[in-house]
Amino acid sequence: MAIIATILMIILFAFYFNKRQTIKRKLKKAIAKNISDFHSGEIAKIVGKVEIIGEPLLSPLSNRECAYYHVLIERKVSSGRSTHWKILIEEEIAGRFLIKDGRHFAYVNGKIVKSYIVQDRIYRSGFLKDATDNLEKYLLSHGETSEGILGLNKTIRYKEGVLENGEMIAVIGKGEWKNAGQENLPEHYGRILTITSTDDQPIYLSDDPDTVANKNNQIQL
Repeated sequence: MAIIATILMIILFAFYFNKRQTIKRKLKKAIAKNISDFHSGEIAKIVGKVEIIGEPLLSPLSNRECAYYHVLIERKVSSGRSTHWKILIEEEIAGRFLIKDGRHFAYVNGKIVKSYIVQDRIYRSGFLKDATDNLEKYLLSHGETSEGILGLNKTIRYKEGVLENGEMIAVIGKGEWKNAGQENLPEHYGRILTITSTDDQPIYLSDDPDTVANKNNQIQL
C-alpha cells in the first residue's frame, strides 16, 4: 500500500506542477484588468483579441494563418514492459501581434514567456497508417522520419496549437505605456501597453477558455 500511495503522490505532484497546469492555474486565479486602466509599472492580467501585424505565420502541420504556433511531436517507445512518449520535436514560434481590448492595444515584448496554447489539431501515424506528405516533410526538416528499421512506421503523434487572428487570449506581465513607434509598430496604433517580464516573473500567456473567463477587476499578486 505504501508503494502505491507513493506512486500516486508522484503522479499527482507531476500533474500539478507541469507546465500546462502551472500556467493555467496562474491565469485562472487572476482577475483581468482593462488595458485602459493599466498604470505603467503594474503587474497584472489582461484579456483581449489577437490582432496580427503584417504577414501572418503559417502553422506547419495544419497550414493555418496565425500569430503564434506550438508544435509537439512525440514517438511511442517501449522499455521492457513499459511504454512512454518521447519528444522528437517541440517548436514554438511567435509572430508580431497585438492584444486588442476595446480601443486599446497591448504588445507582448519579452524573451521570457511561458505559454500554454491549446493543441486542437492532433494527427497520428504508425501501424498501417502512413504519415501524410506534410507531416513527413516537417519531420525531415528537423532531421526525423516517420519510418524505422526495415521501413516500418514508428508510432508517432503530432500536436499543434495556434493563436489565430481575433482569438481571445490572456496575458500576465509588467506593463509600460509607450508610443507604437518605440516598439517598431505602425504609428497609427498610437499609445500602446508593452507587456514585459520581470526579474522575478516571466510573462504568462494562454488561449485556454478557462484563462480568459474573468475580467474587469485588478489582479492581486
